[in-house]
Amino acid sequence: MTATTERTRTDFAELAGRINAAGLLDRQPAYYAVRLGAVAAALVGGWVAFFLIGASWWTLAVAVFLAVVFAQVALVAHDLAHRQVFRTNAPSRRAGLIAGNLAIGMSYGYWMDKHTKHHANPNHDDLDPDVGPGVLVWSREAAQDNRFLVRYQAFFFFPLLTLLGLSLHRDSIRALRNGTVSKRGVESALLAAHFVFYASALLLVLSPVQALVFLVVHQGLFGVYLGLTFAPNHKGMPHPDGSEDFFRKQVLTSRNVRGGRLTDAALGGLNYQIEHHLFPAMPTPNLRKAQPIVQRYCAEIGVPYEMTSLFDSYAQALRHLHDVGAELRAR
Repeated sequence: MTATTERTRTDFAELAGRINAAGLLDRQPAYYAVRLGAVAAALVGGWVAFFLIGASWWTLAVAVFLAVVFAQVALVAHDLAHRQVFRTNAPSRRAGLIAGNLAIGMSYGYWMDKHTKHHANPNHDDLDPDVGPGVLVWSREAAQDNRFLVRYQAFFFFPLLTLLGLSLHRDSIRALRNGTVSKRGVESALLAAHFVFYASALLLVLSPVQALVFLVVHQGLFGVYLGLTFAPNHKGMPHPDGSEDFFRKQVLTSRNVRGGRLTDAALGGLNYQIEHHLFPAMPTPNLRKAQPIVQRYCAEIGVPYEMTSLFDSYAQALRHLHDVGAELRAR
């Protein structure tokens, strides 16, 4: 074993020791009891308001509210998948199925598999499904298709986010149909229950035109909120070549977002993306406390630590998308 290999292995061990000594991996049951209770109450309250208001254009205000709540439920499902809430897999999975499949119409198993691959190899062109070539292309090597959309993809980024919610529904159904999700029967039943309730509520309470507009506003804003939550984390950051150790692979590909408690709540703690990737099971309220420890440690060992404002993080992502399409625009 070379001295360099030994050093890089002990880098994370040293940081993990400091984090453990600070008690930052300890469970926070009171926090999650309040958070899960508040999100559940908001979800139920939103649907109660929908039925009470009835066939009125005021239900569009409920559509906006439920878009925010659906995104918050997705963030709760994220924490459940990382076992931040419960220590063992069984209760985490049960709660995740309720939050993902039943509450918002997203397959928990499909998303968990996809997100696990992302955590193992963030920003890797071949191994991270979040940056693989798709409608948008995040690496210059993959930008070979001279489509108009790819050439000017930075301009389409925010409009395309309106389709993210519908894309998650579609991909969830596709994953269940292909049999790539475990507990397929349970997941399918819960997902079907969500869609039946959602469609019935819209069609029985609203006029056809109102139902269509509600669907567009609700699902569109849900997608935008989700996209704005995840976009700052890695987009426009370096892509690893496979030679990095765990510590550097997670830190160098991630970006933190500055902000106060409101930012923490809006982004579900994902504004501390570096800390989250280093310690995925760390409860959300502890990420803020871990941030200065990790930042100081990175300075000690000379590892770049990226932190910026929320709006600048979006600007960096858009500049990266625009740069990726530069060669195609020059043709």
